[in-house]
Amino acid sequence: MAKVNPGEFIRQVRAETAKVVWPSRKETVTTAIMVVIMTLTLGLFFFGVDAIFSQIVQFLLSLASKG
Repeated sequence: MAKVNPGEFIRQVRAETAKVVWPSRKETVTTAIMVVIMTLTLGLFFFGVDAIFSQIVQFLLSLASKG
């Protein structure tokens, strides 16, 4: 890897940053809303799965303690 002095490095960073296509405010808000919706959906799903498994385990433990 070639060594680059700090000035050249800063110039390269600026050149690469200029190539970046930044999302619009609308795209950012839409993406954030989708992330929140998916997070809530998955949170509720895993809460439900956890509750079901918890009931199964409690039932099996109650059977084991009776026997």
